[in-house]
Amino acid sequence: MTENRSAAKVPRNSRMWEVREMSDRVILVGCGNMGFAMLKGWIDSGALRADNLHVVEPAEALRERAVGFGVHAVADAGALPADLKPRMVLVAVKPQVMAQVIPAYSRFADAATFVSVAAGIPVSLFETHLGDKAAIIRCMPNTPAAIGKGMLVTYRNANVKDADMAFVTGLLKTSGQVTSIADEGLMDAVTAVSGSGPAYVFHFIECLTDAGVTAGLERDTAALLAMQTVYGAGALAAQSSDSPSRLREQVTSPNGTTAAALSVLMGENRLKDLVEEAVEAAKKRSIELGKG
Repeated sequence: MTENRSAAKVPRNSRMWEVREMSDRVILVGCGNMGFAMLKGWIDSGALRADNLHVVEPAEALRERAVGFGVHAVADAGALPADLKPRMVLVAVKPQVMAQVIPAYSRFADAATFVSVAAGIPVSLFETHLGDKAAIIRCMPNTPAAIGKGMLVTYRNANVKDADMAFVTGLLKTSGQVTSIADEGLMDAVTAVSGSGPAYVFHFIECLTDAGVTAGLERDTAALLAMQTVYGAGALAAQSSDSPSRLREQVTSPNGTTAAALSVLMGENRLKDLVEEAVEAAKKRSIELGKG
């Protein structure tokens, strides 16, 4: 039997109840990793009722995964109900196919706010296919959104009403922290820092694990130490009133083991320069994707 999670209990005095009560229909285009993570957040939190959500996903396995949450799911835009009037259309498809996908949803441009989570795709591409009066929001999430710990950054064009921005932000907050920028040109830098950033952290965990093995630890032990250290340090940095620099200083005793290690990482700005080079490469690629 298909599990229907739409009946999640949400107290009427909660902020999520407000979002759920005011919500109109929502279309989610693409139910891959990011699309599914956002869908799961909406339903599990009670921010959106399952029967208010329509998913468009050509891959049968991904479509069936969405159906498991009790939502309406179809293979293409043409199968959506003719009288459907969504408040939001969130597009979670790969940047390379965005221009081919968007025109099929132009009939919703008069009333719906369109939200894109594709890296590098500018608002102008949507305006080209949907008209210059279309309400468009660019959003750059990252993969921790899958567990409600993501970082989501938005930019909106002048056509997005404050009430609709608040509605979209309420839904996005089910996936993590949300902030906004006023200059769309900064979205490439956002992509390079927080959009791609989790991969940098994962690779650091890999490297710290390998270094532990080289130092003599069993791999399972080294992996646990590396992962929990990064997790704990991140949590401490998020909760502490001290800056990361101050927290680093608190760990670093003069002439101690940490100081010895940091002399390697920070000597001649090695790590700083390497991270800046990596972020610049990601930013450059984001710009290239936006140009098609």
